Amino acid sequence: MNDRSSPTTFPGPPAAETLRARAEIDLDAVRANVRTLRACAPRAELMAVVKADGYGHGAVPCARAAREAGAAWLGTATPQEALALRAAGDTGRLMCWLWTPGGPWREAIEADVDVSASALWALEEIVAAARACGRTARVHLKADTGLGRGGCQPADWPAFVAAARAAEAEGAVRVTGIWSHFACADEPGHPANAAQLDAFREAIRLAERAGLDPEVRHHANSPATLTLPESHFDLVRTGVSVYGLSPSPEVGVAADLGLRPAMTLSASLALVKQVPAGHGVSYGYAYRTPGPTTLGLVPLGYADGVPRHASGTAPVLAAGAWRTVAGRVAMDQFVLDLGGDPASAGDEVVLFGPGDRGEPTAEDWARAAGTISYEIVTRISARVSRTHTNVRPDTGG
Repeated sequence: MNDRSSPTTFPGPPAAETLRARAEIDLDAVRANVRTLRACAPRAELMAVVKADGYGHGAVPCARAAREAGAAWLGTATPQEALALRAAGDTGRLMCWLWTPGGPWREAIEADVDVSASALWALEEIVAAARACGRTARVHLKADTGLGRGGCQPADWPAFVAAARAAEAEGAVRVTGIWSHFACADEPGHPANAAQLDAFREAIRLAERAGLDPEVRHHANSPATLTLPESHFDLVRTGVSVYGLSPSPEVGVAADLGLRPAMTLSASLALVKQVPAGHGVSYGYAYRTPGPTTLGLVPLGYADGVPRHASGTAPVLAAGAWRTVAGRVAMDQFVLDLGGDPASAGDEVVLFGPGDRGEPTAEDWARAAGTISYEIVTRISARVSRTHTNVRPDTGG
């Protein structure tokens, strides 16, 4: 009987709840990938790009691991990402490039972050922020060599570099970098690659003629680092390859490139049940069981980052074999047809990993979903807990 004189207590969530879904990130894989990439560009420094929470792998632990493996620079898209790394204790060279008017220029300058400018408005805001805090801002000037996103157009470049040189003479800025970005480096041999390099060399020539002497010139992303040595210059910016994924099938699969995928995404079956032939599965009955079978419920869905367009196509390792997502991926769950093979609630299923245990890879998921591996790993949401292995206790990385 309940003792009403005692305070009522409620049990916490069962320990098994922590096993609903997990992304395990192998930091030794990150370190090994950085070393492989450094060997591809031995005369250049390496920037490990840790934007978007380290492509979904955890920015801070992956940044530490990359530093340990010799990454001289870190790169982020947004200033908030860069400032978070500083708050976590990183003190090395750090660049961020995706700015909008009114951004936290002063905070970035005071945190010794290298900032990027693609237009006069940005340079003017950087100069104003540098004056306000009494510091010299470190600035990378971005040239649009053909990608058509960020970067200063060739017609505006002479005036842009002249303004930057004037700001240098004042002491407000130090132009530490000239940079650009490829459009087609994931297609080796594409004529745009050579054309962009020619445009970049001309941008450098004009900047130097204006009196600028940048510390680093950089154009190479992951695929260019792996396949285009003439693009390495002083610094290479490596993103998806740091996490062990190939930039594209045309460049090669991860194993052929000496890369090891760092993330393994797995879950525990929430329910296993027997159903008859012709049973509908998930919304719209896009799948019906061809015969009596066993269904397994995986507690992951598009709110966790599992792409809905992987419905009916994506592979999962479950009950000792590859299975295909049966029917539509829902917000929180999807179903596997286990074909009558034995399974129980709580059994592990692996969506993707490095492939060591015969599991699918993120590249397999990308092919099944008609997308790229970048999206597969980056979209894994905060609902999925991250666990980092091979953490070095002396650094936390």
